[in-house]
Amino acid sequence: MRLGKNTKVNLIRHVPLFAQCSKRDLEEIAQVADEIDLPEGKEMTREGAPGREFFVLLEGTADVRRKNRKVATLKGGDFFGEIALVSRKPRTATVVASSPVRALVVTEQSFRGLIEHQPRIQLKVLQALAERVAGDSL
Repeated sequence: MRLGKNTKVNLIRHVPLFAQCSKRDLEEIAQVADEIDLPEGKEMTREGAPGREFFVLLEGTADVRRKNRKVATLKGGDFFGEIALVSRKPRTATVVASSPVRALVVTEQSFRGLIEHQPRIQLKVLQALAERVAGDSL
């Protein structure tokens, strides 16, 4: 069963990168989010590799590993990779599906296209990033 627009919006709303976005902004982000199904064992991100998308887990679980050590387990509603959309920094962890997974994915290309055509979303994302950086520097 595929998610409706409102369900996608509600999931994306919880991603800190989009904290400043209005419902209309979130609806536009949801339009570029695709649902994917992945088998157990599928590597979703690789530590050190370029980040080209971000994920919101809908169902299933995924293990987060740094330097080959498990550091966390993600479950439905959790998200990861959102900073890759704007930073172009290498991934800080490997994430592997530890069960079959259904997820929303937003690719860097789709997201960049959206913010180029919707400057208000770009500004809100930058505000959220600035708040995150300011909070980390305290």
